[in-house]
Amino acid sequence: MNQRQLQQMAQQMQLQMQKIQEELGNTTVEGTAGGGAITVKMNGHREVQEIKLSREVVDPEDVEMLQDLILAAINDAAKKSQELAEQRMGPLMGGMKIPGLM
Repeated sequence: MNQRQLQQMAQQMQLQMQKIQEELGNTTVEGTAGGGAITVKMNGHREVQEIKLSREVVDPEDVEMLQDLILAAINDAAKKSQELAEQRMGPLMGGMKIPGLM
C-alpha cells in the first residue's frame, strides 16, 4: 500500500469518525434510579440533557437520599452513553481503545 492510499484511508476514517460523533451528539440514552423516580437523559457525548424527579422522591427531610439517587441516575446514563459510543466506534476502531475517544 502506498502513501497516497494510506492518506485516502485516513481521510475516509476521519469522515466516518465525524459522522459517528455527530450521530452520538444526536442520540439520547436514559439512566434511572429509585425504580424510575429519577430519570436522566444524556446524549452520546455524555452531556446531560434532562433530569426528571418524581414528586414522591423530593423529601426536604432527606436531601441526602435525593442527592444519592440523582448521582446514581447520572452514573447509569453515563455508563449507557459510554457503551453506546463504544458500540458505534468499535467497528471503526477495530477493537482499539483510544483514550479520550472512548
